Amino acid sequence: REGTRLNMLNARKKIVKEKGAAPTDLEEEVAKALFDIEVSPSSDIKAELRDLVISGAKEVEVGKGGGAVVIHVPFRVWKTVRKIQGRLIRELEKKFNKRHIVLVANRTILDKNFKRKGLKVRPRSRTLTSVHQ
Repeated sequence: REGTRLNMLNARKKIVKEKGAAPTDLEEEVAKALFDIEVSPSSDIKAELRDLVISGAKEVEVGKGGGAVVIHVPFRVWKTVRKIQGRLIRELEKKFNKRHIVLVANRTILDKNFKRKGLKVRPRSRTLTSVHQ
């Protein structure tokens, strides 16, 4: 019992949400799957998974009775996700009974008065047009 509680706490560290927002059951399930892949001795993507966190997960119906899990990751960890994307999706599809897995970056749009947020310049990748492309 103590071991499972410790695993849930470690898996909970994989979820980064806005202040006060509680993770859904699906998000906890995804976080636990990521943690299991990270601690498994046969995993070859262990080091990259250490930095990986998720910001959300949704289930989407696809086709006739098929489903997909859309996993949102913060934009700052997207670079590491891109490196291990193929292997990570394969491992997660095994854990989620052959449901499709889609990884999506959560990008922040900075409005015209971004100076209030303490930034000097607004990167082109944070403009409304760039985020929606």
